[in-house]
Amino acid sequence: MLARKPRMLVAIALANKMARMIWAMLARNEDYRDPAGTDQPQLSGPV
Repeated sequence: MLARKPRMLVAIALANKMARMIWAMLARNEDYRDPAGTDQPQLSGPV
């Protein structure tokens, strides 16, 4: 996306997307769900 569009337009588009996701989570009282559904290992304890 950055290769085809001006940098500021990309930044605004991503900020808008993030704001809409946060608003939806707050409005529905939900936790974040990973849209890709990837199973990443969780850290257990101090690193």
